[in-house]
Amino acid sequence: MREHGISIETFRVTGSDGRKIAAYRFGDTKATKFRKPSGRTGLSKKIKGALVAKYGCNCFIYLEEVVERELQIDHRIPYEVGGEGNVDTGGELNPDDFMLLSGSANRAKSWSCEHCENWNNIKDRSICLTCYWAYPENYSHIAMRQIRRIDLVWQGKEVNVYEKLKAAAHSLDKEIPSYVKEILEREMRRKRT
Repeated sequence: MREHGISIETFRVTGSDGRKIAAYRFGDTKATKFRKPSGRTGLSKKIKGALVAKYGCNCFIYLEEVVERELQIDHRIPYEVGGEGNVDTGGELNPDDFMLLSGSANRAKSWSCEHCENWNNIKDRSICLTCYWAYPENYSHIAMRQIRRIDLVWQGKEVNVYEKLKAAAHSLDKEIPSYVKEILEREMRRKRT
């Protein structure tokens, strides 16, 4: 939408699971400037097929298995920063320039990237190459901020463990992430002694 001149505002809301998520609304309609469609290339089934064949039906960010039809193809380096890569110079799209994301991971990445100084002003591809949102398997920053993260997913029978953590955190009047950090730090201290 933004690429075609439609003003969209991004803001945070609390999802049904209690996590903060991005939400969108139309911005100032007077600021809308419709343009001809950009030269951006549609992402093909061929690229998605190549990614699924290489990595399986897994979200690159949350590392969880997702039904193939629900996976979304996303540029590792945002189009607004890196353009279309090889296509811009007459080449073909390279599947390695893309990643498969669940809908929620794609929204989280979009929100973070759209609020990054590199996206908004700098536009340096090399900054994105070391960002969590482009290469979660090997990164040195998240949207130019010194942050490290780990996404934990409880599935199937593991959900019972999550519910116990949630109840324990609630009984201590703590958020689950800070409670899990405390447990990990305590365990690391215990191992050192």
